[in-house]
Amino acid sequence: MKRINEYKKLFGVENEIDLKSLKKSYRNLVKEWHPDKFQNGDALQEEAELNSRKVIDGYHFLVSMAPETKEKNLPVYTETITNSAIADYQHKGLLLEITFTDGSTYEYFGITKQVYQKMYNAGNLNRFAKRAIYPKYTYRKSKRILEEAQ
Repeated sequence: MKRINEYKKLFGVENEIDLKSLKKSYRNLVKEWHPDKFQNGDALQEEAELNSRKVIDGYHFLVSMAPETKEKNLPVYTETITNSAIADYQHKGLLLEITFTDGSTYEYFGITKQVYQKMYNAGNLNRFAKRAIYPKYTYRKSKRILEEAQ
């Protein structure tokens, strides 16, 4: 959640993520912090490179969570959580990353240690996740892919 709020603040997003305004804000920030704007030896060049990378990462992160993106990808997500079992999962902070047997990976935000422990101790991981995780928490598709054993 901290990461979400940090990126929302960077792009000036209040509540819902609107792709049109996000794109406009992204363009303005890229213009402001583009590394080519600063000459070699300029004190701000290194800061510009870091900020530029942060702007790009933040943009892709927020786009993946935008309602338009989620709506577009809903059939694939529904197919995954309905027909694929959980192959692996990791919990760090308030982030739960679940990798499914179809190879896709999703990140769920705001998962407390207590919820994670209930999931860990659940007799049936998939049933617990379908009832307590998927419908209740903000998610996004992760870039990670299940590595096939060869």
